Amino acid sequence: MKDYKNAGFATRAIHAGNIRKQHGPLAMPIYQSSTFVFETTQQGGNRFAGEEGGYIYTRLGNPTTSVLEAKLAALEGSQACVAFSSGMGAITSVLWTVCKKGSHIIADITLYGCTFVYLSSGMTKYGVEVSFVDTCDINAVKNALKENTEVVLFESPANPNLKVIDIKALADAAHSHNPNIKVICDNTFATPMLQKPLDLGCDIVVHSATKYLNGHGDVIAGFACGNEDVMTELRMVGLKDMTGAVLGPFDAFLILRGLKTLEIRMQRHCENAMKLAEYLKAHPKVERVHFPGLKSDRFHEVAAKQMNACGYPAFGGMVAFEVKGGRQAGAKLLDNMQMCVIAVSLGDAETLVQHPATMTHSVYDAASLAEAGIAEGLVRVSAGLENIQDIIADFDQSFTKI
Repeated sequence: MKDYKNAGFATRAIHAGNIRKQHGPLAMPIYQSSTFVFETTQQGGNRFAGEEGGYIYTRLGNPTTSVLEAKLAALEGSQACVAFSSGMGAITSVLWTVCKKGSHIIADITLYGCTFVYLSSGMTKYGVEVSFVDTCDINAVKNALKENTEVVLFESPANPNLKVIDIKALADAAHSHNPNIKVICDNTFATPMLQKPLDLGCDIVVHSATKYLNGHGDVIAGFACGNEDVMTELRMVGLKDMTGAVLGPFDAFLILRGLKTLEIRMQRHCENAMKLAEYLKAHPKVERVHFPGLKSDRFHEVAAKQMNACGYPAFGGMVAFEVKGGRQAGAKLLDNMQMCVIAVSLGDAETLVQHPATMTHSVYDAASLAEAGIAEGLVRVSAGLENIQDIIADFDQSFTKI
């Protein structure tokens, strides 16, 4: 297999990790098998003992999934990758692997709702302490670090208000306190095309592959990327023993297909989001727009510095904004959309709109929403691949009805 380490992003997304030894298939076949046959009992014993490579059982590895993992590792620039059946499967498996009773986690105050609940009421049941901190404030992070801090976890850009963390500054602060702390970045919104957290000092990158990596709204999946030792432990502990959040081979096949167009899809998502953000910023019925691509956005400078893995600053396909009139006006706007679809998730071909306070972040109470900087009237948009004139026209006609 050719080494595509120095190839362009689209080339790696299409070619890295591919195996065509058997029968020469262009597309990686779906190995829809739960278990694998051993030639001898000795071979089976050797594989279980870790003395010989090869497949045993799809919960431990599958050829279709292995190609996908190799491709993600190539895109993130990591030594290894582990695939999971959801983004939450990736996050929970990682934390069950690296944390133990008595561990301390620092997490950003702005997180996807299910991640927030898992940390605030899930991990704490088992003797893990969690501190929620604004990780934009490096001094606040330094003050929160303890002797037993094992993890610093954040999203950048964050869901749903597109808060951007200075990844290098945060990783440097954590590792200066203790080089063994695992700094974990959820890179779902940016994708490895725009941002490389490992290059900025992170130890582990997680993704909800349900979103841009697959890109077609038909798969639930997740990934974790990092060094080989950590990923091996993650596979054999967090995935195998703790969660069993195994990605099926057919879903792996669909993501392999989706990745072939990731670069050109992301380019269109980014272009549409920028134009939509500019339109919303100028609209008289919009109170505030959250989009790091706007020069007026408070996170523009740090985003331009680190969201440039493609060779130029690019700010993703997500836009958030607040409608004048608050929650009621925002709901009316969404209810009157004719093309854009009211749905959670993101990164699909269709433009998706949703109301975080009552949907993806409904688990936050009013005080937690305010602390996390999530306005109750905030609308989140995943700019799709439609023609931007049609996206804006749909917003235009809906704005006239509020």
